[in-house]
Amino acid sequence: MSPRPDTAVAVRRFSRTERWVHRTTAALMGVCVLTAACLYVPQLAELVGRRALVVTLHKWTGLALPVPLLAGLASRALRTDLGHLNRFGPHDRTWLRAALHRDKRHASRPAGKFNAGQKLYASWIAGATLVMLGTGLMMWFTHLTPLLWRTSATFVHDWLALTIGIVLAGHIGMALADPESRKGMRTGSVSREWADREHPLWRR
Repeated sequence: MSPRPDTAVAVRRFSRTERWVHRTTAALMGVCVLTAACLYVPQLAELVGRRALVVTLHKWTGLALPVPLLAGLASRALRTDLGHLNRFGPHDRTWLRAALHRDKRHASRPAGKFNAGQKLYASWIAGATLVMLGTGLMMWFTHLTPLLWRTSATFVHDWLALTIGIVLAGHIGMALADPESRKGMRTGSVSREWADREHPLWRR
C-alpha cells in the first residue's frame, strides 16, 4: 500500500546554517573527545605518541568549540530554534512522564519542534561545554589562578569529560536508532508522516 500523498511530502526542518553549525560542532567535539582519550588512556597514549601535539590539538579545538554556534547566531532560523530549545512547556512535562514510565505510544509523548529529551540534552551539553572551557583555561594558564583552583579545575574537567563522553554516546545511539531524524540533520528535510508522529505540536 503506497503512502498517502499528504504524508509523503517532505517538511523543512533545519536550515543550511543550522546543519553547518551542528556538523562543525560535532567535528570539534569529536576531536576533543578523541584527544582527551589519547591523553588519559595509557594504551592509546602509547599507540599515538606525540603527547605535546595531542595536548595542543586538544586545547585549540576546545577553545574553538563555541565558535560555530556564535557564528551561526547571524541566522534567524538558528536563533528561532534556540528559542524553541529554551522554552519548557506543560507538554514537555507530559513527554518526560511518558518517557520515564516507558510509555511508547506516540499520543502520550506530545512534542513541538524539539521534544523534552532534546531540550534537556541541549541545555546540559551547553552548560557542560562552558564549564569545560572555563576549567580548561584555568589548567592552561596556570599563572593566573592559585594552585587550589587549578587542582579543583582539573578534578572537575576530568570527571565532566568522562560524563560528556557517556552522554554523547547516548546521543549518537539515539540518532542511529532514528534514520529519519538523521536525514533531517543531513538534508534539512523530513517526511510529513514522521513529523506528524514524532513532533505533532510542531506540525500543527
